[in-house]
Amino acid sequence: MGRVLKRVLVALVIVGAIVGAGTFYYGKLKFEAPGPVAEDGGSETVVLLPSGMSVKAIARKLEEAGVVRDARFFEIAVRIQRADGRMKAGEYAFPSGASMADVSRILQMGKSIQHKLTVAEGLTTAQILKLVAEDEVLVGEITEQPAEGTLLPETYLFVRSTTRDEIIERMRAAQQKLIDEHWDKRADNLPFDSIEDAIILASIVEKETALPEERPRIAAAFVNRLRKRMRLQSDPTIIYGLTQGEPLGRGIRRSELDRLTPYNTYLIDGLPPTPICNPGIESLLAVFNPPQTSELYFVANGEGGHVFASSHAQHMRNVEKWRRIERERKNRQ
Repeated sequence: MGRVLKRVLVALVIVGAIVGAGTFYYGKLKFEAPGPVAEDGGSETVVLLPSGMSVKAIARKLEEAGVVRDARFFEIAVRIQRADGRMKAGEYAFPSGASMADVSRILQMGKSIQHKLTVAEGLTTAQILKLVAEDEVLVGEITEQPAEGTLLPETYLFVRSTTRDEIIERMRAAQQKLIDEHWDKRADNLPFDSIEDAIILASIVEKETALPEERPRIAAAFVNRLRKRMRLQSDPTIIYGLTQGEPLGRGIRRSELDRLTPYNTYLIDGLPPTPICNPGIESLLAVFNPPQTSELYFVANGEGGHVFASSHAQHMRNVEKWRRIERERKNRQ
């Protein structure tokens, strides 16, 4: 009798092992099998998983979104793997047909969708704050009011739930980091001593040209003028004094050239009191280390750039060429 019982127990163990192995294999196949295809034939399904959701709630939301077929099975499999504590909240794009194993890996890696905000060089702080306020993904009200010229134009990546104040602080920190890395490497004998003055000059360089390759030469021309105590005579500074950086939409009038404002560099000595925009990396670096030139003047060349001169006589010849180009354009119109 004992021998028979022993054989029965052995048989039960074998059967149990076979059933267990079969169940494990079936579960593994199901966990790694292709999942549902995205609705409407899309390539992915986007799901937002707020912070604080339980594994059960995550599984249910994934099933409702059509990412997994069986929420209960997904929850159990994740718990068996002890992956439940490693899944991160966020906004995810799950590829069409992703298996439950793929979904679990994506959640554990925390690969949230990256949104972006592109801030162009030369925008004023007010214009940047307007961009931030109008972004539909960022959340929260703007309570930060940074000063003009203290933000670094760049493309910023962020995840959903990032606040508007957080993205503004990143812009400010990015400029500070750039300055910390390059200020001590600046050229010797620059005609200014403070970072604030360097940013003011960089903002003027930024507004004078849209061509990155011209910024070092323009920076050098302005540095040379400051060294000689010549007025900068920069049109963008006049416009800032009139509109606070909004487009003027027309040419500058003679009366505006003659109007004294703190930003009219045709009438004031040295730099204006504040930056006139937020300068980009190239303009800042151009001011920190301008090339050695003798150039003091520049004027539009009619092709989107400028022509430079070291003497006033040469500059006036260049100005006459530009005026001739303008007259010819008006005549064609």
